[in-house]
Amino acid sequence: MSDNKTPEQRMQELGYTITGELQLPPGFEVLLSMVKVIDKRVIVSGHGALNPDGTIATHLMGQVGDSISLEQAQEAAKLTALAMVGTLKRELGELSSIKSWVKVLGMVNTAPGFNGQTPVIDGFSRTIIEIFGKECGMACRSAVGMAALPMNLSVEVEAELELH
Repeated sequence: MSDNKTPEQRMQELGYTITGELQLPPGFEVLLSMVKVIDKRVIVSGHGALNPDGTIATHLMGQVGDSISLEQAQEAAKLTALAMVGTLKRELGELSSIKSWVKVLGMVNTAPGFNGQTPVIDGFSRTIIEIFGKECGMACRSAVGMAALPMNLSVEVEAELELH
């Protein structure tokens, strides 16, 4: 980052904390790796909005444009970004080992007729850019609507990154 601050320092300045590890509801199992590192390539599985302790942010679940407003969905996207950063911190150790956010796929649980997926996923991208800076955090991105998401999440995001 051009200001020589680490992403962790930037998070502290912004008042963000590292989100705890995902706490799945009882009886729920996921058979996947949250992060896969292949040389300098990092693939990150889909993340949803979590509370700081790692529990699912149930107050932000549902279809955007129906039970969830655009503003609530943007908050869900922000919490999704913080959850993903928490996972990356645990997996990589230092967030400054990330050279670039390469690709982001943002999925929005969309009610019929809602077409504001781009501003919803802007909540994710804005948070990542605040933490990592524009040069590192500005990724190629898609924001798409889905008829449903797992556990009735309002937002799910997956990403690909490059390490130094």
